[in-house]
Amino acid sequence: MRTMRKNFLSVGLAAMSLCVVGCSTAGEDVSYEGYKLYSLADNDMIEMPEAGGDKFEDFTDNPFVKTSKEPVSTFSVDADGASYAIMRRHLADGYNIAPASVRIEEFLNYFTFNYASPKGDESVAINAEVGDCPWNPNHHLLRLGIKGRELTTSEMPRANFVFLVDVSGSMASSDKLDLLKRGLTELLYQLNPDDRISLITYSGEVKKLLESTSVRNADKIKKAISKLNADGCTAGGKALKMAYEEALANYDPKCNNRVVMGTDGDFNVGVTNTDELVEMVESYARKGIYMTCLGFGLGNLNDAMMEKISNSGNGTYHYIDCENEMMKVFVHERNQFVSVANDSKCQVSFNPDVVSEYRLIGYENRVMSKEDFENDKKDAGEIGAGQTITALYEIVLKDDKPEGFANQSFFTFDFRYKKTLDGPSRPLQLKMDAGRIFEKYERPDDFYFAAGVAAYGMILRDSPYKGDASIEMAKKLVKQGLSFDPNGYRAELLKIMEIPKNDK
Repeated sequence: MRTMRKNFLSVGLAAMSLCVVGCSTAGEDVSYEGYKLYSLADNDMIEMPEAGGDKFEDFTDNPFVKTSKEPVSTFSVDADGASYAIMRRHLADGYNIAPASVRIEEFLNYFTFNYASPKGDESVAINAEVGDCPWNPNHHLLRLGIKGRELTTSEMPRANFVFLVDVSGSMASSDKLDLLKRGLTELLYQLNPDDRISLITYSGEVKKLLESTSVRNADKIKKAISKLNADGCTAGGKALKMAYEEALANYDPKCNNRVVMGTDGDFNVGVTNTDELVEMVESYARKGIYMTCLGFGLGNLNDAMMEKISNSGNGTYHYIDCENEMMKVFVHERNQFVSVANDSKCQVSFNPDVVSEYRLIGYENRVMSKEDFENDKKDAGEIGAGQTITALYEIVLKDDKPEGFANQSFFTFDFRYKKTLDGPSRPLQLKMDAGRIFEKYERPDDFYFAAGVAAYGMILRDSPYKGDASIEMAKKLVKQGLSFDPNGYRAELLKIMEIPKNDK
């Protein structure tokens, strides 16, 4: 554990203007440029956990693939944003950034992009853009964009939510259980009167603190949330099963049936094996119960487990490090709790006469075989209402002369998704001619912003493919993408990039 005095923490973090929460609320709350911090008495000391106790699954960056041998690239979408928020917390607290914690697809998909909405009866719209690769002037960059249909208040399905809350002793701090309690209360304010809430807690024992209750009885639900108190060890596996059974008992095929789990770490009592947990969530996902994982705190975070079970449970994974992030997940982007596109898959077919090699940036644990693309039984990722998904390919052309590519195909982007979990998949397709590569026009701001985010992620990972990428390059690219920034998250990234990376 590390010890820091209150004035060092609050002044230092305020100077960075980041939404990082202190470890106690003994004093009064203070705000700085919209981000909530917490003050302590002047002589109070803060125990800072060692981030080295967090668990991440290591992986190797996707390599370049020769198009002559493998012209088709297939992957599942990933709508998570946890990796970005974890990076922000670690940087702000002065910890090393573990390369395994940096998943570039989650950096990209933390942000909303200014993509066109779906038309007609489609739930998804797709788009693409190509331009020069900033970190390798001899290569090109292809951006794929996907947007889920936005829903009006009247279109939102009724919710059947089961809040599964870790109340073990390690959750007893303001950046964990207290933050989660405020998040659940804020979400309650956003829900409709006919939505239903259940509350299950786990520590040394598992309790159903609140049976499924209509939001019309908001006071009863808020009273149950206020009673959450941290103590004991972590019997998460048993609790997870109870939460799914509670969701199933109140299941309605017309509802958004979802378990929302908030925890800081491992399940150390009962079912603890990640493979067994994955098998459990997969079985309930097939019954129509979605999963959302919310991670809190440092030093005990089992990121690898939460990412796996959320991926397998038709859900998403978020890391909540501060008040601002809590508002992002529970208020500003709460519609993303509703899935409008299920089992969403991408397949890109490159023309080997134009493209010599390509590399998918990120999505390492989402790569699929090309045969899985049209297999409706193969699980893939979900896209929430109004949510955008972004993917990048670094491209090596066979010839850099424009006249050599006249009237040739560059690539075909195929996309498949299901409107309902048990429904048939629907195909979408977009084609681009090779001549587009060399057209002289200003690319959309989103293209540069995505490039900047990817460059920053590769720097943090110390990727062997980062080329000439530098922090200054990444900052310049991000600045070109600030014209669309509805909640200020892009501007916040620029502040984060001012923090030096700790390489110790």
